[in-house]
Amino acid sequence: MPKSVIITCAPTGGIHTPSMSPYLPITPAEIATASIEAAEAGASIIHLHARHPETGKPDPRPELFKQFLPVIKQATDAVMNVSTGGGLGMSMDERLLAATSTSPEMASLNMGSLNFGIFPMLQKYTEFQHDWERPFLEMTEDFIFPNTFKTIRYAIEKLGGDHGTKFEFECYDLGHLYNVKWFIDQGLIQPPFFIQMVFGILGGVGADPDHLTHMHNTADKLFGAENYEWSVLAAGRHQMPFATQSAMRGGNLRVGLEDSLFIGKGELAKSNAEQVTRIRTIIENLGLTVATPAEARARLALKGGDQVGF
Repeated sequence: MPKSVIITCAPTGGIHTPSMSPYLPITPAEIATASIEAAEAGASIIHLHARHPETGKPDPRPELFKQFLPVIKQATDAVMNVSTGGGLGMSMDERLLAATSTSPEMASLNMGSLNFGIFPMLQKYTEFQHDWERPFLEMTEDFIFPNTFKTIRYAIEKLGGDHGTKFEFECYDLGHLYNVKWFIDQGLIQPPFFIQMVFGILGGVGADPDHLTHMHNTADKLFGAENYEWSVLAAGRHQMPFATQSAMRGGNLRVGLEDSLFIGKGELAKSNAEQVTRIRTIIENLGLTVATPAEARARLALKGGDQVGF
């Protein structure tokens, strides 16, 4: 019998700017509401960033996370996954601060450096509400998102060792899978592993179905199919097709306004829950089931919602 599909929802992220969609949650209250609605729609994991409540700029301050994490926890049983990607240009200590301050069940961890290019968005968006938005996009034409072996080790030892937090290993390219394997071989991480394969970001692997197949096959060879859970996210218009392909191949998936602002061609999604509902309908029409938070916790060997610091 096929395993149920774990749906992760990323409600806000740090790539899109407030000018790109009026539906992007910005304030702690908006992020909490969007997360609760996504969980009610079927997401068992919520991947969380914070933003400055007045400007919408990515903001790593723990006090912002602490305004929405307890609210979500009180209203849902969803697993909360705190980003250590933060916002482009933040130091690793800034990126880790929210997770080390809240000790979540899960945290994301980027598994390699890459040219993270979101500057092509400037071809589509020309007017902005806030002064930071245009320079934020422009700077990514000459920007490397740094994730060295030393900083990855630092994050693993600090969060995994001191807090018992498990990781969503974000892999934007084939080599990132091999980086995960290196840390396995050093004895720094243990199964089950949660591998998030990311497609369609300029500088990473392209959104080509052949690449999805190759990444999945490579992960099976490196980790052993019984030792890991794999998930797929794809940027922009590729979000739903790649999520569907992952479900059909026995994988898990991520949706949310962090990855795509749209629900259809030229149609902005009005909420994260709308995207979760869309992919849940597809999953169930394929004869598959959606995992509950309890199932996700068991399969990922998480420490439990009663062991977090919020």
